[in-house]
Order: sequence, then C-alpha cells, then structure tokens
Amino acid sequence: MSKVALIDMDMVAFRCAASAEQEPLEIALERADSLIERIMYEVGASSQEGWLTGSNNFRYDINPAYKADRKDRPRPKWLQDTREHLVVGWGSRVSDGIEADDELGISQCAADDSVICTNDKDLLMVPGEHFNPVTGVHLLISPHQGMQNFYFQMIMGDTSDNIFGFDGKKRSKIPKFLEPTISMLMEMSTAEDMDEYVRDLYWENQHHGLYDINAACLWIWRKHGDSWQDHVNVKTPFLNQD
Repeated sequence: MSKVALIDMDMVAFRCAASAEQEPLEIALERADSLIERIMYEVGASSQEGWLTGSNNFRYDINPAYKADRKDRPRPKWLQDTREHLVVGWGSRVSDGIEADDELGISQCAADDSVICTNDKDLLMVPGEHFNPVTGVHLLISPHQGMQNFYFQMIMGDTSDNIFGFDGKKRSKIPKFLEPTISMLMEMSTAEDMDEYVRDLYWENQHHGLYDINAACLWIWRKHGDSWQDHVNVKTPFLNQD
C-alpha cells in the first residue's frame, strides 16, 4: 500500500517565499519544489496531497479576535505567487470554510496509510503519523495523546492564533506554577476526565464563557462537521490504544 504525504502547503508557501525575499521569484518556487520532494523522500511517500488555507474560515464567526494579531504583519513578497505555483504545479487545494489544518486532519483520519507533514504543533492533536520537515522529527500520535495535546492547548492558549487560555493569558511555555496542572492532565486516562478537568479550570478563573469558543477554534477536524464534543462522551480509557 502506498503512503500519502499530507502536506501543509501554508507552511511550504510561507517558508519558501520568506526565504527568497531578496531573490527572484524563481528561487522561491525552486525551494518550494525541493521542500516537497524532500518531504516525500523523508516519509517514504509515493504521492502527496497538499492544502492551503482559504480566506473563508468559520472560526472568525465564532471569535472575531481569532488570529487578529496577524493582520498587520508584513507578508512575504512572493507568497501569493508561491501559493499559485503550489496549486498549478502540485495540485494543492484551497480550503473553503475551514482551515488547511482541518482538511489535513480529515484526510489523515480517512486514509489507510498517510503522514501529516508540517511544523504546526496544532496538528499534533490528530492521531496517526506525523513528520516535522523543519526539525526532521517523526512521531506517531495515539488517540489518547491527541486528546492530551488538545486539552494542553486549552490550558495554555495559543500565541500564534491569539487565543487566551483558562486564566485569560496566552503562553508559549509552561510557567513553573502551571507544571502541576499540566502533570495532572497528563495522568488522566479518558477524554471525559480531561474535559471536565479543564472546564473546571475555566470556571474557577471566571472565564467559563471562553471555554466553548476556545475549544471550537482550537479543535482540528477529523471528519466534516467534527467537534471535540464528539470525542469526550466515552468512558473507555484511551490508554489501551497507545
């Protein structure tokens, strides 16, 4: 059975365009081609499926501040040209209504043999094989680990997506005082226990209104119309699936 490389083309487009800011367009396109070829070689894939994020994203309706701090950041000069090259030259598709991350998660959960290829930590909540082209790290994420990674983000918030965590702060590193909280999360064996635990943290810090909003924005779809709520009403421990 042939393996499919599920490639985050947002990552490819941005990194290659940014690296060629002072170079001709052809350099950005050549680097994009080389990166995709290297990814396929590294994961042993015979085919690839690439996704780019479109402008229409349901998360903006849920939380207008979602990724708001990115709006004023300068975009690489060749970004749009590189995106177009990925569509024309590699058959990459542009998501509609959801993010490229969601499409990658859906494809991963529907495929028999695939690997998500990105440096985006958000996708580590999706079970299956993962490859980080930047660090060269290969990971196999179990359903249990995927849920842990989701609830970890719910506690921490997300600095890149402008999402504030349980106490109204967004963090990229675990502060000392939160280490016991994270350790407790990592000891839990069911998604239902994780959900109750993290929900209580929001309530105790008077941010209960943020819980469902954050969860909907952070959750990466595993099927069309997916929700984190579809995965928490199971009492069977995930630990036996590791």
